[in-house]
Amino acid sequence: MKLFSFCALVFSFLMTAFTVRADDVWIIEIKGGIGPATSDYVSREIEQARKDQASFIVLKMDTPGGLDTSMRDIIRAITTSPLPVATWVGPAGARAASAGTYILLASHIASMAPGTNLGAATPVSLTGPGQGEPDEGSNPFAPKKEKKEPKEEDATKGDGSGESAKDDERISAKTAMQKKVINDATAYIQGLAKLHGRNEEWAAKAVTEAASLDAESALEKNVIDFIAPDLDSLIKQSNGRTTTINGLESKIELANVAYVEREQDWRFQLLSVITNPNVAYILMLIGIYGLLLEFYNPGVGVPGVLGGICLLLAMYSLQMLPVSYAGLGLLLLGIALMIAEAFSPSFGIFGLGGVVSFVLGSIMLMDTETPGYQIAVPLIVGLTVVSAMFTFVILALLLKTRRRPVTTGVEVMLGQQARVVSGFPGEGMVLVEGEIWQARCDRPLQKGQIVTVKRVSGLQLDVEDNYCDTTGIDKE
Repeated sequence: MKLFSFCALVFSFLMTAFTVRADDVWIIEIKGGIGPATSDYVSREIEQARKDQASFIVLKMDTPGGLDTSMRDIIRAITTSPLPVATWVGPAGARAASAGTYILLASHIASMAPGTNLGAATPVSLTGPGQGEPDEGSNPFAPKKEKKEPKEEDATKGDGSGESAKDDERISAKTAMQKKVINDATAYIQGLAKLHGRNEEWAAKAVTEAASLDAESALEKNVIDFIAPDLDSLIKQSNGRTTTINGLESKIELANVAYVEREQDWRFQLLSVITNPNVAYILMLIGIYGLLLEFYNPGVGVPGVLGGICLLLAMYSLQMLPVSYAGLGLLLLGIALMIAEAFSPSFGIFGLGGVVSFVLGSIMLMDTETPGYQIAVPLIVGLTVVSAMFTFVILALLLKTRRRPVTTGVEVMLGQQARVVSGFPGEGMVLVEGEIWQARCDRPLQKGQIVTVKRVSGLQLDVEDNYCDTTGIDKE
């Protein structure tokens, strides 16, 4: 019995010694525009990976760019992570443009698949419509500039590839604010490249010249660490590398790797929907009109409840988006003017001003030119037409009602024909529209006589006799 117990103990010890713990590698996908939903999701996933004691994190990226604040939140989560974070631009055909370039350079491991690209990291507000050079001839009074022919020695300068001419084409910053934005972005991306010894000079060009590179050129210029066609190659080439994590040198050691594909949760899905500028715009309008309907028709409940929920969701999403307060003010002013036109007609002055203010506010609402974060023009046109039609239909109905004769109130009594019931001279009773009223007349009147109402004094009528007409009156 003792021998059996000893053998079981030795066997369990050997099994424990030869059991190898799997190293979890978390795969977090970043696909599409980088906005508040993406930054919240990636930051939470990196923190959860730390709590679950994962060994390695891979950001699988394919993005055209995104919002500056969201990008910086993701970079902050990467640079403060105690776990090594690798960004892999893949599969083939993917890109890490604009904000994606910053995130790639900030990662502990930067890798790309063949057939991918990165770069074009200039802030889009500097390259949007109307920011380029004015067309020649747009101002006929402007002095004409002489075109300088490139000198022969300039064409042959450098390595003969013609890159020196392209390097001189910098994004022009015409105002002090544009200079501040581009200088801030340049310093920021250079600092990120310096973190892990990558090419700072090219990083600056990605901002100042909107430079872009394919995977092979990026590896050649020391912008990325290596090229990996798939995740297995990424893990194999990352294993054994030494990188700086929170200021300390750390060696990446991965064995018996187990991939953990992270799925986007309900919170990410919800934020992705409500932080879409078009959805936020619609929610805000539904909320405003719903509350207005509830205020003008209290007791229904449904418009008020629905409007309150939609307005709160819109406020939550707008506070995460780059909103122009001038645009928001114009939008609200436009709605207020159209409502004023509907309930206090000014023959179109408030309505027309409200439509113009509504359109301008809708266009200016999003304070960014990042693709995917603008309100769609067809949506603005559609909602403007609906709001304008709503306003002017109500105006037309009010004007139509205004032309009709008065059907209620004291004014209706004036000029009405009444029939004497009793009394007079002095005070008596008359029958008007099926109702018996107290009346007053200084002249003697007969029962059944037709009289005319001349004035209404509280609950008493002043009447005047017309002629004696007792026909058709039942004599009692």
